[in-house]
Amino acid sequence: MNNYLKVRELLEAREENLSPYAQKSRLSKGRQREEQPDAVRTAFQRDRDRILHSKSFRRLKHKTQVFIAPAGDHYRTRLTHTLEVSQIARTIARALNLNEDLTEAISLGHDLGHTPFGHEGENVLNELSPYGFKHNEQSLRVVDLLEKNGRGLNLTWEVRDGIVNHSKSRAKVLGSEWGKVSTLEGEIVKLADLVAYVNHDSDDAIRAGIIKEISLPEAATKILGNSPSERIDTMVCDIINNSWQVSGLDTGKTNKKPGIRMSSRVLKATGFLRDFLFERVYNVQSALPETEKAREAIRFLYKYFLKHTEQLPPEYLLHSDLKWRGVIDTIAGMTDQYALKTAEELSKK
Repeated sequence: MNNYLKVRELLEAREENLSPYAQKSRLSKGRQREEQPDAVRTAFQRDRDRILHSKSFRRLKHKTQVFIAPAGDHYRTRLTHTLEVSQIARTIARALNLNEDLTEAISLGHDLGHTPFGHEGENVLNELSPYGFKHNEQSLRVVDLLEKNGRGLNLTWEVRDGIVNHSKSRAKVLGSEWGKVSTLEGEIVKLADLVAYVNHDSDDAIRAGIIKEISLPEAATKILGNSPSERIDTMVCDIINNSWQVSGLDTGKTNKKPGIRMSSRVLKATGFLRDFLFERVYNVQSALPETEKAREAIRFLYKYFLKHTEQLPPEYLLHSDLKWRGVIDTIAGMTDQYALKTAEELSKK
């Protein structure tokens, strides 16, 4: 046997030094379709690479985070948001001695099903779809069915679970309606997503002149900090400190059930910041003319493709006999500019 064929086994053995609460790759619940293990990579590393090389991941660079068609080059996109979530989540996972590879795979895949035009696009598809639309469910559909010309990526159960359960909408942070992920690594991604967007969305809103730094609620900045980097550092360190018992390195006795948590003080301040963003940024963006133009483009594309399903990509017609399903899949996969361009071209026919 060549030496490189032993690499995966060595990596799996190294995972035995992780926290007893960490998800070990060799103990994965497996894939939808059985495959031979990779010679060099663990199951979760393999999933990460499949996501990274997917077409839907590449399209994230041209999908809106908050600002539709911004004038500058420094605003976040859905791709940069995903990378920031991954960095924050990996930092927390490493500090807590959990599985960083699983955390990274979930992070990179969590928004693959996001629509063009951010949550505004999601809201329109939710209105149009007979059974509603949620981007986390669409992300799972992308990795299970739509990628690789309709064959899907065949990811592990743990990565798929983290992807479909990452979303929390307007639920109170860590409240009763927050929802659960089956692994602690998935719980990390869920909180890292929040940490990322409340900080980089406020940063982009200040850059756009919608709000001023001084306008941020004092109840948040007094505790979290006066800059995005300070606030991220405060939140990340707070999550680590309050979740330390999951690391397996804590020699003190505790009756707490292992979990990923924030302190009540930082949790409350984070809630103030998130509420502020909905009131002063997200709701404001929703009322802009360019946002309505984006909504109308999606409505037009939906009506057009329902009448002309023969023009849909063939892989979007493989898994359902329902016309609307293929139409929703097609539109959700579009980038902002492609959706606008396609709507304009088709409207001239």
